[in-house]
Amino acid sequence: MKKDGVIEWIREYFKGNDSLKAVIGISGGTDSSVCAALLCEALGKERVVGVMMPNGNQHDIDVSQRLVDYLGIKHYTVNIKEPVSALHDIIAEVVGVEPNDTDAYKTNTPARIRMTVLYGICALVGGRVTNTCNLSEDYVGYSTKFGDAAGDFSILSSFTKTEVREIGRELGMPAEFVEKIPEDGMSGKSDEEKLGFTYEMLDKYIRTGEIDDLAIKEKIDRMHRANLHKLLPMPAYKYEP
Repeated sequence: MKKDGVIEWIREYFKGNDSLKAVIGISGGTDSSVCAALLCEALGKERVVGVMMPNGNQHDIDVSQRLVDYLGIKHYTVNIKEPVSALHDIIAEVVGVEPNDTDAYKTNTPARIRMTVLYGICALVGGRVTNTCNLSEDYVGYSTKFGDAAGDFSILSSFTKTEVREIGRELGMPAEFVEKIPEDGMSGKSDEEKLGFTYEMLDKYIRTGEIDDLAIKEKIDRMHRANLHKLLPMPAYKYEP
């Protein structure tokens, strides 16, 4: 089973650090839900801390609450609406530009503030931040650099979205956590609507190289090339005295 190797890897990562907790953002989506369940299996629920971070009102926050209740983990809720709004006002004033709803600023800033919250909580409880991105998202860059693409350790980055769902089923998780339609929680659209193709198509292409729609293939390849900077180490000038 896929889950067994992941659980063992998590235990090895935390080996020798028995006091450390795994801190994870809980969005209510499949990836964070499966990650949290794997952490509980590997470390025990008492070492897992979930953090719910709505930006104002989150329409599916009840799913996040049911997930932490299902797992029985300690959890916090930090509403990021005020810091997001305050930072927006400050930056817009000094730059003299009002970001619109399609700007990268508006879509990426909440994700980066959420990561700041996770590291803040880590500093107070003694922990490591869990990256919850999967291979499908990473492949096309469907993540925010220094936002949800950040973290101290990554559990799902070798698994496609399809395979993440398989792991959730292996763990015996309720369908509402495993089969939930992926969405970013900001645009009101599903991931697949925003991407312009399904995860099924993407996952098959990643694993087999097969795809029927050549236009979609070109789009996936283009997104992959354009977003490699999110995965590769930061380019750095090397001084040689």
